Amino acid sequence: MLPSAPHSPVHPNLRQVDPEEAFRLVQDREVVFLDIRSEIEHFFVGSPRGVINIPWQDAPDFELNPHFLEEVGRMARKDQKIVLICRSGHRSIDAGNLLCEAGYEAVYNVKEGFEGDRDENHHRSSVNGWRFRGLPWVQC
Repeated sequence: MLPSAPHSPVHPNLRQVDPEEAFRLVQDREVVFLDIRSEIEHFFVGSPRGVINIPWQDAPDFELNPHFLEEVGRMARKDQKIVLICRSGHRSIDAGNLLCEAGYEAVYNVKEGFEGDRDENHHRSSVNGWRFRGLPWVQC
């Protein structure tokens, strides 16, 4: 496995969970499961079954979504559990930090993400992540 790129410090209230624990959490219908990857990643790479896509950044410029908090607010209450997933668990740290700072009380980050870290050949989904662990997912 190649070393991951450095990412933001984790907010003290942002809980880190592995994909299996995230899967257990999202079995509760009250838990909001958010895929914060771009729409392109969500549709063409695949996504966990039952996830809602609210991009943290999106095409064409991949700038931060200025409506992210507003869009999450339409899907979740501040006292509701929210599970975040991205490609490898890094962007979702940034999104989770923002949600914690905005007063969301129970935010979880899937620390390996959907595709996981890269292997020695720079391939994803071969070392760790939601897909690697055989958890349910769909692809368009």
